[in-house]
Amino acid sequence: MTFFRKDAQLTEIGDLILQATWDQFPHLAQNQIALTWIIYEPPLAVNTGGALSAEEFWKHQPRGFQYRGVEAIYPASVVKLFYVVALYEWFHGGMAQRSPELDRAIRDTIVDSSNDSTSLLVDVLTGTTSGPELPPEPFETWKQQRNIVNRYFKQLGWPEFDTINVNQKTWGDGAYGRERAFVGSMLENRNKLTTNAVARLLHSIVGGVAVSPQVCREIMDYMKRDRRPQVLAADPENQVTGFIGDGLPLEAGVWSKAGWMSQVRHDAAYVELPDALPYVLVVFTEGEAQSKSETVIPFISQQVALAMRELTAALNES
Repeated sequence: MTFFRKDAQLTEIGDLILQATWDQFPHLAQNQIALTWIIYEPPLAVNTGGALSAEEFWKHQPRGFQYRGVEAIYPASVVKLFYVVALYEWFHGGMAQRSPELDRAIRDTIVDSSNDSTSLLVDVLTGTTSGPELPPEPFETWKQQRNIVNRYFKQLGWPEFDTINVNQKTWGDGAYGRERAFVGSMLENRNKLTTNAVARLLHSIVGGVAVSPQVCREIMDYMKRDRRPQVLAADPENQVTGFIGDGLPLEAGVWSKAGWMSQVRHDAAYVELPDALPYVLVVFTEGEAQSKSETVIPFISQQVALAMRELTAALNES
């Protein structure tokens, strides 16, 4: 059972959005996209820094739509959101000591999507380091330690996390040494996430119930995207252009974490439009053509925003 409830109205709208996307982008195959969309209607309070207790928050089951939301897909840098949440949990439980250097690394991991800072987070989370290949016995111990983040998320008991894998660092050129051995000769141990799993983690953050309300406020501050044209122009690798925030009016609030590489382009965002209810949208696209496209995800974002305005207007009239 997912944390959101399927809804006939959203299913109809979601199917129409997907069909419009395939009509607009015929090169996008039906198995090259996954999507999860959650809407927030009163009385569910989100982005409040924790107005509801965790117990009260999880009593609410928002309406949602998913397409291939359970498909395990290489997440690229979207996985960094999981490492940041886990590290805050480590701080909270006394398993790691907070420091200015770790604060800097957390900031750079979300704001700039730095692979170097993410490497430090994974080292601190797992007590492992990269380096030359290891003999079999030490390597087994190393692998056990590297899977601690997987164990943390799976012990939460959320079914969306049953099939995820979050034990690999993110790279520019690729893994070497023990890291290359760990990912597997056929990359069978790569990171894997589903759009449903990402949506649930993001849902917990905007709900203020991931680790603590203060932690959620800090993560949201890092995720807030400055979408002013002059800011985006100064940063060619910003996480807005070609992503969900690119399809929205400037006055919209966008909190997001994108991921892209040569074979995928993904984004996960919480959105507040000035004239509609807030929502979470997670879109994964696969294939070389999609990784290079700066139009597919913004198009989907525009369609969802339009649907949100219509849904909100209808609710206000009822």
